Amino acid sequence: MEIACLDLEGVLIPEVWINFAEKTGIEELKATTRDIPDYDVLMKQRLRILDQHGYGLNDIQAVISELQPMDGAREFLDWLRERFQVVILSDTFYEFGMPFMRQLGYPTLLCHKLEVDGGGKVVDYKLRQANPKRQAVIGFHSMYYRTIATGDSYNDTTMLAEANAGILFKAPPNVIEEFPQYPAVDTYEDLKKEFIKASERNLTL
Repeated sequence: MEIACLDLEGVLIPEVWINFAEKTGIEELKATTRDIPDYDVLMKQRLRILDQHGYGLNDIQAVISELQPMDGAREFLDWLRERFQVVILSDTFYEFGMPFMRQLGYPTLLCHKLEVDGGGKVVDYKLRQANPKRQAVIGFHSMYYRTIATGDSYNDTTMLAEANAGILFKAPPNVIEEFPQYPAVDTYEDLKKEFIKASERNLTL
């Protein structure tokens, strides 16, 4: 049996921080793991900016309420679930990701959690575990599942490396250039083809 491990933002849903940045006009909040590989550095920057401008969780969730999954994402997930077990491994937070899960048919989501005070200020974040995407794939392998992983950013590459097969989806040129060992596609139709190819290779392992 194979498990499809998917990143969330940039693969199935829009980038939350980028949309919030566009709504507020704060350019610094457009930075993602495509730009800053060190997730702790990125999150500390985000929390500092939120504090400086007085924004809290409610403000971010108001923007999220206006967003929808990427065109074709639900249909792709439905196709994938007919052929694989599917788990979404994300560096987002449950407070951000769960509103999208209903629209995506409630797939399994493993991610992080925000620490919010009584006034709605985001004061910290709690990782599910260190290097969570890679560790999840290691866990699946310990149960003798083969894995196929797809993502778009630096923080996905350890997951792709640990999986039996990795695929880049809608990745920026810098990530594609640095990780040429992974096929890179930009449409769900091409992503389906790469999953099928990877699955056929897995069967020969």
